[in-house]
Amino acid sequence: MNAEVISIGDELLTGQRINTNAGFICSELVGAGVGVKRIIACADSEDAIIDQFTDSLQRSDIAIVTGGLGPTRDDRTKQSALRFLKRSLVLDEEVYARTVERYRSSGREPSAYLKHNAMIIDGATVIPNEKGLAPGMIIPWNDGGQERYLVLMPGVPQEMEAMMRSTVVPFFSGKSGVCIVHSPIKTTGIGETALADIVREIEDNLSDGTSLAYLPHAAGVDLRVSSIGSDKEVVENDNRITVDAIASRAEAFVYATSDISLEECIGRLLLSTEMKIATAESCTGGLIATRLTDVPGSSRYFVQGFVVYDNDAKEETLDVKAQTLVSHGAVSEKVAAEMAEGSLLTAGADIAVSTTGIAGPGGGTEKKPVGMVCLGLAYRNRIGSIEIETATFYTQGDRLRNKIRFSEAALRMVWKKLRDLSTRD
Repeated sequence: MNAEVISIGDELLTGQRINTNAGFICSELVGAGVGVKRIIACADSEDAIIDQFTDSLQRSDIAIVTGGLGPTRDDRTKQSALRFLKRSLVLDEEVYARTVERYRSSGREPSAYLKHNAMIIDGATVIPNEKGLAPGMIIPWNDGGQERYLVLMPGVPQEMEAMMRSTVVPFFSGKSGVCIVHSPIKTTGIGETALADIVREIEDNLSDGTSLAYLPHAAGVDLRVSSIGSDKEVVENDNRITVDAIASRAEAFVYATSDISLEECIGRLLLSTEMKIATAESCTGGLIATRLTDVPGSSRYFVQGFVVYDNDAKEETLDVKAQTLVSHGAVSEKVAAEMAEGSLLTAGADIAVSTTGIAGPGGGTEKKPVGMVCLGLAYRNRIGSIEIETATFYTQGDRLRNKIRFSEAALRMVWKKLRDLSTRD
């Protein structure tokens, strides 16, 4: 089977937004045995959308469409599909009930829009939206005896990505007669090139039907092992062998072989070691605490977070010594160490991490450039004594990217220590 990807939105044609959805869709479809022939950006015009549906479905088995399913007047995809298919809308009671319940559970009164939102094109298979309100649809279309498919999904990346993985890829994998397995390998503290060098021999000897994708992001790079074939048992076995080999080879950098974040992994380690954590942040402005507390259930191990940009705040809140600040400067491992110890003692935690650095764009010097961060880690050992470790990390980027990378470096430091402590136990 082959497909065309159609991204709806004037903002894509004016350069206001980069089309990141198309790349994700293509990578997912390849794993399902579906090749992509074209990627098209289309204006928010019903005539333009209908013309594009006509062209794409004359050439391809599947037209996958993102965008234009929202409640505003410039969202015209559903209406365009109605005109193209010459069909009617029907109320999907399950979609309606789910959206009403979601509204009520958040303390909001259901609006009239929810019923409009739950209207589905007749004959469509609903793609549940677990991340938002607008459902997606897979709609069969028969053209001269050959069945083709029009797939409609929201343009919001997290909604579309969840739909692709939960419904669209399994649907078309079944149509193509293949079994596919995707397995994530989550890494931290290593770049794409260095990681590729470590796993090069494994990558050079992948079994037929298995491929390896590198997925860089602001904080680092992850891997995805994909295996495809007609025999489910063989596919699953090939995939697991590859994942295990890579995880073993890159053990120092792999924190998970499941789809969890670094902060989720840290949370599990904190629970298993029965330790509680505190944070002391200057240059990251609470980002580490935010990431840790984004994990459900984090109240069981997260005690307190301190954001101390000002030197007086460092002294008064965390007992950082004035002489340390004068002698070494706020951005130093000495200050990071005292911040970490101060937060550990003040919060009554078992482990604490601190950051003090220069996120930019200004404030850097030759000795302490923009992108430098000093990290502190304080923890209680088996006999209850406090031990302290420090490190300095350098990166390059704008202010927001630097803050993300600083927070990743701090969490990586925590992860390594917790992993070491849990192994000792």
